[in-house]
Amino acid sequence: MALIQFSQKLVIEAGCDEAGRGCLAGPVFAAAVILNPKKRIKGLDDSKKLSDAMRYKLRPEIEESSLAFAVAALNNVEIDTFNILKSSFLAMHKAISKLSIKPELLLIDGNRFIPYEGIKHQCEIKGDARFQAIAAASILAKTYRDDYMKELHLKFPAYAWDKNMGYPTQAHRAAIKEFGVTPFHRLSFKLLPTQLHLF
Repeated sequence: MALIQFSQKLVIEAGCDEAGRGCLAGPVFAAAVILNPKKRIKGLDDSKKLSDAMRYKLRPEIEESSLAFAVAALNNVEIDTFNILKSSFLAMHKAISKLSIKPELLLIDGNRFIPYEGIKHQCEIKGDARFQAIAAASILAKTYRDDYMKELHLKFPAYAWDKNMGYPTQAHRAAIKEFGVTPFHRLSFKLLPTQLHLF
């Protein structure tokens, strides 16, 4: 089923989404995208439904075709301070504040959001699979975060962040158990079932 191009055609809409909420390590990334009604981007879909190659193919198309886009992140220390849900919203706020055009409406993936001052918003459950702007934001957030985790992998290869991107895979948890935590792990998360052997 084709994604909806705009929720309201007569207002400037920005789609917002995040990536990395469920990870044990690394930042949470968020993106905001204002699509150009005159430039359709073929193949836009929820980033989770796309192959890695397709996400990276679409990223430059999104950036070149959109009226405005921005990406922002909150690191693991901030996540431990604010909690992951609030950090996801704050990362979205940072991305929105970086847009070169001020939107009149924010389309938020999910069912909750901290209102952004001066801009109306509407929450859309599974919005990344329904609205093009949210799908575009999901692709940017995912690919920028993956790039960041691949860079971190070079410093901490034992955790295989180039493959698991910090998510709680069996191999990631086995590495935590063997080698302990890094400065990039989220200490407020349940890193191991027993939370033992961490240092």
